[in-house]
Amino acid sequence: MKQADLTVAPWEDYELLDSGGNRKLERFGEHIIIRPETQALWQPLRPELWRRAAAEFRFDGGKGSWQKKNFPDAWQMQWNDLRFTAKLTSFKHVGIFPEQAENWQWIAERCAALSKTTSAREPAVLNLFGYTGIASMAAAKAGARVTHADASRQSNTWAKENAALSGIPPEQIRFLLDDAVKFVEREKRRGTIYDGVILDPPAFGRGPEGEVWKIEEDFLRLLAGIKAILAKKPGTFFLLNGYAAGYAPQSFLQAVEGVFPEMEKMPHAEFGELRIQESKSNRCVPSGIYVRAAW
Repeated sequence: MKQADLTVAPWEDYELLDSGGNRKLERFGEHIIIRPETQALWQPLRPELWRRAAAEFRFDGGKGSWQKKNFPDAWQMQWNDLRFTAKLTSFKHVGIFPEQAENWQWIAERCAALSKTTSAREPAVLNLFGYTGIASMAAAKAGARVTHADASRQSNTWAKENAALSGIPPEQIRFLLDDAVKFVEREKRRGTIYDGVILDPPAFGRGPEGEVWKIEEDFLRLLAGIKAILAKKPGTFFLLNGYAAGYAPQSFLQAVEGVFPEMEKMPHAEFGELRIQESKSNRCVPSGIYVRAAW
């Protein structure tokens, strides 16, 4: 499998303006914010820009909160033909992970290719830990019928609003409030098969009925379940994203190859870091890891 670090460049509605001092300065649409970034051990290059930030997420006594001035509760953004709403959430996130833009494009390309070859029906795609739904929307816009599963009612509501904002018909994405492991194992018993699976697990989480997810305990079980419901045909795809602290790309790769040994020799298989490039320099902020493959 090829190692390829994916670097996201700025686009019209997103820009990494500067980074350093364990922080990053970002523009989301018209709004400039500061967020903590443990990877940014270096010094900022453009200190004059930081004064333009209208909101900053700060930690005080182990707790974090936003310090803001004249800042909206929500605002709209766009990537290609997808529209979505951004908000300042309680733990530094805004509902979008811009380092995923390369993967959104890849998902769209995989689904578009499947739509041409799966003539009897729309390609079926499963997005687990789907959050605010941008990956689901990328798949749906490219012709897939998507099952979007997340254990957070708030995230699912947000994702539904994003899909409507992007003009995606309600029947194109099925939104489920569910525990990922339980759902996959039920789909296995039902004999359900998917043409693509997107997986973005946290290090720790809870299901809607209090189920506990721990990546070190549940990850391999979930991968095994996914293998059972993933189609075995040309065009089938698998995408894993990771933000769990302490794991390297090689760790995720070897876990995946242990369940999917055929991926090792696939021509369309890659793994590596996800990075965001500053708009006025060649510096990048490491922002996650991924493994992806197409049969």
